[in-house]
Order: sequence, then C-alpha cells, then structure tokens
Amino acid sequence: MTVVVGYMPTAPGHAALDAALVEAERRGTDLVVVQPRPQRHRSTEAGADIDVEQEKLARSGLRYQLLEPDHDSDPADVILDAAREHGADLIVLGIRRRSPVGKIITASTAQRVLLESPCPVLSVKAVYD
Repeated sequence: MTVVVGYMPTAPGHAALDAALVEAERRGTDLVVVQPRPQRHRSTEAGADIDVEQEKLARSGLRYQLLEPDHDSDPADVILDAAREHGADLIVLGIRRRSPVGKIITASTAQRVLLESPCPVLSVKAVYD
C-alpha cells in the first residue's frame, strides 16, 4: 500500500507533501509523489523548490518514488492512475480557493480526483499569514 501525493512547488503543494509525509510515516507505507516536469519557462526558484522538497523526502527516511508526467498530461489522470497502479490507500492533495468563473471554465484537478478516486482523499489547505 502507498500514499500518493500530487505536488507542485506552491503553498498548497508544500502543505500536501508535508501531510503526505506524516500519513505515510503513520501508516508505515511508501510514498508516491506526482510532480510535473520542470518546464523551460519556470523560474530557477521553482527548480530550487523541487530540489528542497527532494531533500525533505530523502531526510524523511521513507521509501518514495517520484513520478514526473509530461506537462501535457492531465494531472488528475496521472494521480488517479498512480493510485490504481500502486494500490494507494490514500491520496493527498493541496487545495486552493477558486473563483466561480474559474470553476465554470475549467474542471478542478482536486474535484476530479475526489470524485473518481479508488481510495480516500485527504485535501489540505496551505496556511497563509
């Protein structure tokens, strides 16, 4: 069994990774981190965030696997596929507030994962000052 987490170098992404580390340790399971491949136009700060998070993963002592889907891949599909392939007993997602117009125009990755997940989903919000 595993814990699958959707990670992006954002405040909700950091919160999701922190919660997934706690859950994987508590459950004694492996961790699968789904993170997008760095894109050429991303700033070096985003790349630095990913390096910091990989160091955090290494320090955790947990067994983990990084999945880096192509930037063209649908994040919800990748997270759901990873959960099925790895027999996940939990998916962890960072969430953020979206405007009503944003909800109409694009389907939320979190919403799709919540509705289609083969296992429980833990959604976490970032703590903002």
